[in-house]
This record gives sequence, C-alpha cells and structure tokens, in this order.
Amino acid sequence: MLIYYGHPFSSYTWKVLIALYEKGIEFDYRSVDPAFPEHMPELKAHWPVGQFPLLVHDGVPWFESSIIIEYLDHLVPEPRLIPQDFDAALRVRLLDRVFDNHVMGRMQSVVADALRGPDAHVPAIVEQAEAALENVYVWLDKELAGGGWATPYGFTLADCAAAPSLFYADWVYQIPDQYENLRAYRARLLAHPTISRCVEDARPYRAYFPLGAPDRD
Repeated sequence: MLIYYGHPFSSYTWKVLIALYEKGIEFDYRSVDPAFPEHMPELKAHWPVGQFPLLVHDGVPWFESSIIIEYLDHLVPEPRLIPQDFDAALRVRLLDRVFDNHVMGRMQSVVADALRGPDAHVPAIVEQAEAALENVYVWLDKELAGGGWATPYGFTLADCAAAPSLFYADWVYQIPDQYENLRAYRARLLAHPTISRCVEDARPYRAYFPLGAPDRD
C-alpha cells in the first residue's frame, strides 16, 4: 500500500491526487491538516524539509510532485501521463513546468504576501505577480487554441499541473474574458471527474484561503 501525505486544499497535493485517481491506485491518504497532528511528524521522519506532497512506497519516500507522478507512471503504466515518445514527453514536461513555475509559482507569491498580513504587505510583489500571470495567460490562450487537453497526447502530467494552478490562479488574478481558450480549458479541467473530486474534497477548507475564496467554482 502506498502512503500519501498531503492536504486537501494544497495545489501540489491535488496535482498528485489527480494522477492517483486517473490510474485508480489505492493508497493510504494521511492528511497533514492540524486535525491530524500525528501525520506531519511522520512526514518529516521521511523528509525533514517537511514539504508535501510526499509518497512513501516500500519505505522509500518520493517528493516533488512531477517526480512522484513519473514514479506512478513506472508503477502503473496505464493510463500513461508522460508519453514514451521523446518529443511528446518533452512537450508534456515543458507545459508541466510552465504551469508549476509561471502560473502556480506566481499565484503562490500573491498568497504568501497575503499570509504575511497587512503590516508586511509588499504591493510590488503582487503587482509583479499579476503582470506575470497576465503574460502567461496570453501565451496559454494561444497554445490552447485547438481545444482539448494541454497537449495533443491526451490527459497527461501537464493537465495534472494545470488543474490546481489555474484553479487558484483565477482566484488571485481572474482570467480576463478575452482569453476564451484558456477560460474554456479551465472549465474542461474542473468538469473532469478526477479534478472535480479534488475540488469538492477541498471545499470544506476554503476558509484557509487568505484572500477570501470567491463564490465561483
């Protein structure tokens, strides 16, 4: 049995949960929410940094969401989330990094600023993050003009990364109406069963969002 440490409201936890659900893999889900105080010490015993998500299999810890998903592809090859073809896999990994670094990362900088509180608010950080999100929204809207998933290779690692990053980024800096392709892609993601499951399971924790969770979604 795989042991999986994460939090239902965590974006990177979602990313791996989506892969686990896509593959139908059974696992022992150990939430690190304060309601389960025993789980974080367990996680830190495997990975002293204390970051999640973390997967433990046969006593071996695996961390970093993209690496965990690649490991899951090794354990349960179908459905594949990273294509075997080199060019296809490179494209999937590229979009994975775009969503993690240029969407999720920018969103998290705004959230981190809010968590510091009004006395430590740095307007420049928020302004820079919103400008960066605007830039990547423009690029993604063009890349997603064909509809479907993030790449031509079916539902992949890239979509696992896209779902939580776009879900929360839209809360931080709402995707403008003119980016119809990107808005439609986000809607397709949120309607996908494994992703809607994450959205619903996280709903009880929306009070954790420091900017105030919007009524949509």
